[in-house]
Amino acid sequence: MAEIRLTKVEQGQTKIRNVPIAVTPEGFWCCPSPVMFQKTLKAQHPLNKPKSSSSPPTKTPTDQKKHSSELDKKPSRSSSKSETQTVVPDDQRKNGFEPPVVLAASVVGERTAVRPNTENLPRKVSIEFGEPGTGDLKVVLKGRQGFTVKLSVHKTVLQENSSFFAEKLLAQHPSFHCIEVDDCEDVETYVETVGLMYCKELKQRLIKQSVSRVLRILKVAELLGFKTCIESCLEFLEAVPWVGEEEEERVVSSILHLKHESTGVNPILKRVSSDVSKPQKDTLSHVLHLVLKSTEEKGRREMKTVVSKLLRENNKSTTSVDLHDTIYTSCKASLTALLLLFRQLASPEFVAQPPEIKDPAVKQMVLESDNLSWLLDILADRNSADEFAVMWAGQQELAGLHCRVPLVNRYHVSCITARLFVGIGRGEVLPCKDTRHLLLKTWLQPLIDDYRWLQHGCKSFDRKVVEEGIGRTILTLPLEDQQIILLGWLSSFLKLGDNCPNLQKAFEVWWRRTFVRPYVES
Repeated sequence: MAEIRLTKVEQGQTKIRNVPIAVTPEGFWCCPSPVMFQKTLKAQHPLNKPKSSSSPPTKTPTDQKKHSSELDKKPSRSSSKSETQTVVPDDQRKNGFEPPVVLAASVVGERTAVRPNTENLPRKVSIEFGEPGTGDLKVVLKGRQGFTVKLSVHKTVLQENSSFFAEKLLAQHPSFHCIEVDDCEDVETYVETVGLMYCKELKQRLIKQSVSRVLRILKVAELLGFKTCIESCLEFLEAVPWVGEEEEERVVSSILHLKHESTGVNPILKRVSSDVSKPQKDTLSHVLHLVLKSTEEKGRREMKTVVSKLLRENNKSTTSVDLHDTIYTSCKASLTALLLLFRQLASPEFVAQPPEIKDPAVKQMVLESDNLSWLLDILADRNSADEFAVMWAGQQELAGLHCRVPLVNRYHVSCITARLFVGIGRGEVLPCKDTRHLLLKTWLQPLIDDYRWLQHGCKSFDRKVVEEGIGRTILTLPLEDQQIILLGWLSSFLKLGDNCPNLQKAFEVWWRRTFVRPYVES
């Protein structure tokens, strides 16, 4: 750890404060920031400290001795700056590497007759690269709030590495030895980037740096036309992992404008974009196929959640036609497989089969039912489930076989019916009147038959939500159809009680529409 000494001259008295600067074997440092200088000056010159009206306390002899010893320990006034030189291992010296030497000059604040604001006091730092006294060019970086850094560098190094400095030097008289850079936004990174011009292995210097730090270096390297550094930064960004979406967006936005200027940008962009202009339909179909055919319960459940979330986020970028066709292709395949399994399970010959034959068929039937429920959820999220309602309402054969399959197996199919009623009740699914009527006519009675098992055997079943959805679906029909369906429900409810959906609210609405306040007189 090396040190910079910051001094403040005030009415003939010099105060020296030590500020640590980390120096690596290659002379890489962390330039002190303006905030640190502000804190240093404020600590030395507390303007806002209220004055005490009481007289200062009398010092005891012990205190005077302490004060005297502290004064003896203070450095002399002539110590206005300190020099830091890096110790380089012998193996690096054999390779011809010479570390830069960092010289730090004083930060001087002069007090005028009127008390100034400490934030406006001038702050200056001097840094020298290479062997002491060999620099033939001064680069003055003027940062914000009067913070200034003077770099002692070498013309040949800057000309070879920076097109910006090469043009500046070419435009100036050969005897001119100073270049000023005004309004420097990031002085610390600027100094760091200039220091990289003295390093032979830039890529090694960037290892273990953070992505945000390398992006700042890349920005300065672009301004300086430091092509070697730009390429090294791009190689680093291509290889290092990006943590989080925010960092990914920063990287992409920082390099996108370099796409036509540097070949190192395309390998980075390939991480987030494909050469194919549009998402392939086959890829999406393959992902859905893998999830739909999975038989491992935990992995299947987790990936269903992940894919549903990603499809929900991807609604705007994925073409609705491709997604619509792909999902409905999977729906038709699962529906066909489900019908074949119901035929098999409902046959008298199948009942006499041993468990090792029946169990795989039952498990596959449960899997296909769950697939249809999941695909219906995806379609409802995309407001594209109207066609599914038409498909499901037309499954009269499946509904006819429903009662011939054991209740413990068939209730999964009733979950699909319940989800459709909930979607219609919420306005997520908007099939036509004939489809709604056919859906109730075909599937309401099988749902009532399975209702007791749905309440006790299905954890995700929400009775109130389902009953509200059924009632609202019924109330969307013409009044005569409402009457037929609700009177049929009343007969079942009076026999089954809690084992039947409670549609009393829908029944009351129908009653008022019919008897209390008819809107159209006969």
